[in-house]
Amino acid sequence: MDKCDKNKFMREALVLASQAGENGEIPIGAVIVKDDIIIGRGANCNRTRNNPTRHAEIIAIEGACENLNNERLIGCSLYVTKEPCTMCAGAIIHARIAEIYFGASDEKYGACGTVFNICGNDQYNHVPVIHKGMLEHDSSLLLKDFFKRLRDEKN
Repeated sequence: MDKCDKNKFMREALVLASQAGENGEIPIGAVIVKDDIIIGRGANCNRTRNNPTRHAEIIAIEGACENLNNERLIGCSLYVTKEPCTMCAGAIIHARIAEIYFGASDEKYGACGTVFNICGNDQYNHVPVIHKGMLEHDSSLLLKDFFKRLRDEKN
């Protein structure tokens, strides 16, 4: 599959991220793909659910595992609009996701090489392939606009 085809999966993650932002959540979306079919979707909902584990990646992993009826997501790819945090990176490794495509880097919590190298650490028994910067501008813009809107509302 070429890059243009893979962009369609990131665009779906961006739609989910935008929906999360409209709901007052940090706009992060994720999809999990196996054999060119989306099998899991997630959007941040930790604020509305009062639960710090309700990140887009975790929700997408749960949906994909349910779809496959398996805790392992062998041969699957994760497309997420922002670099996964350490919690999500741990879940990605345990689920055995083959590849991660992310848009915006996370300068505070990124666990795919920006701050921490959880997913890229060869000391683990599973190391997914990491693809950084897919539709990065679109992902970053969603985040910047969301936080600007929050600041403007406070003033």
